[in-house]
Amino acid sequence: MSQQTVRSPQALKVLPLTCALGAHISGVQLSQAAQDGGLFDELHALLLEHKVLFLRDQVLTRAEHVAFASRFGSLEDHPVAGSDPEHPGLVRIYKSPDQPADRYENAWHSDASWREKPPMGCVLRCVECPPVGGDTMWANMALAYDKLPAHVKEQIAPLRARHSIESTFGAAMPIEKRLALHAQFPDAEHPVVRTHPQTGEKILYVNGFTTHFTNFHTPANIRYGQDYNPGGADLLRYLVMQAYVPEYQVRWRWHPNSVAIWDNRSTQHYAVMDYPPCHRKMERAGIQGDTPF
Repeated sequence: MSQQTVRSPQALKVLPLTCALGAHISGVQLSQAAQDGGLFDELHALLLEHKVLFLRDQVLTRAEHVAFASRFGSLEDHPVAGSDPEHPGLVRIYKSPDQPADRYENAWHSDASWREKPPMGCVLRCVECPPVGGDTMWANMALAYDKLPAHVKEQIAPLRARHSIESTFGAAMPIEKRLALHAQFPDAEHPVVRTHPQTGEKILYVNGFTTHFTNFHTPANIRYGQDYNPGGADLLRYLVMQAYVPEYQVRWRWHPNSVAIWDNRSTQHYAVMDYPPCHRKMERAGIQGDTPF
């Protein structure tokens, strides 16, 4: 693998960060790419190739952040995380020192897989971060699928699974609020193996939002009723844990004005909760996607 390539005509420098995914991009400002169709197309192609792009020293206003992300497609708000009131679709993920010490960040996940049409990608900018800690990790779920044993690929090929906002974001809510959230966003059902609409890659598509398979209880999988719970649950747990494999991952250390752009269809990510009580302020633009197939 080439360790560094230079692309014309914009002289973008592309440095792959791992053999699995992720590349550091330099020689470009996203504020320029928001206005330059050719430059944006080059970044889009790099995103499909590397799945996550990382950039440092990006001096972006919120309007420029939204303008760049909007080149991929329409943006979407988040029903739980707060958006910037002047820039719909720019979600503020703010952590502060006065939050409880036992707060958790998240699990390995693909953003909003609980939607019928989950986001195709996201553009995340660091506003303020801890001096140490608070990294984010990504995993290549196309590679995770490719490395599965053949018999597992055969078993999961027809399977579908439910993804829930109620059992994740809604879990700590009062029951009335949780049920209202579920009514607004009923559990979505997606294929366990989805196909990337642009690259054609097969992708393992279960994560921290996935609750259960919806069509596992068939004669091919079940001899007796007792098989259902351990059989389906154990298989789902095994598949979800594929994101934990270090060989499929890249880890990014944040600085203020750093940006990550990721393909939400083919990756999962995890915000590492290893920093002491302090501010961690991130702003994310999520781009609307299509129904997984």
